[in-house]
Amino acid sequence: GENGFNQAIELSAETLGNVKFVQEKRLITRYFDEISQDTGKFCFGVRDTMQALEMSAVDTLIVYENLEITRYEMRNPATGAESVLFLSPEEAQDANRFHDAETGVELDVVEEELLVEWFANHFRDWGATLEFVTNRSQEGSQFCRGFGGLGAILRWQVDFVQLEQYEEDWDDWDGDM
Repeated sequence: GENGFNQAIELSAETLGNVKFVQEKRLITRYFDEISQDTGKFCFGVRDTMQALEMSAVDTLIVYENLEITRYEMRNPATGAESVLFLSPEEAQDANRFHDAETGVELDVVEEELLVEWFANHFRDWGATLEFVTNRSQEGSQFCRGFGGLGAILRWQVDFVQLEQYEEDWDDWDGDM
């Protein structure tokens, strides 16, 4: 009856845990393969990963389950301008990050949410799959240490250096031709 069912669950828990462990190793190995083969179909870090998401370029979003980055939606009360910050606990201690750089006006925090939770609620908006990983496997630990615990396997090649240069050029352009 019920005791047998509970015993079966307990006995299978280790096997199911091992399956998750094997899937995690396989996923991160696939991610590392993209890097070692220099396909350009990978990204890591908050800035590049968010850019790739906004471009709908992310096939698989890989996130360390205990990623300690918080997403802050900010609004300048003087201008109404909105911005988004992604801060570690240490960065969030710096009060200057919550002030407008030009005017010194204190920004209002409209929304504050752990990035892990925000991803869980929004990854479908970009047609991506979301995979949480641990740091318990050698690969998982390497992903967390070497890539900050956030990255993605992309649908197509993205040149983030060129993209950054393009954005800087666009910001410098003042419309006078």
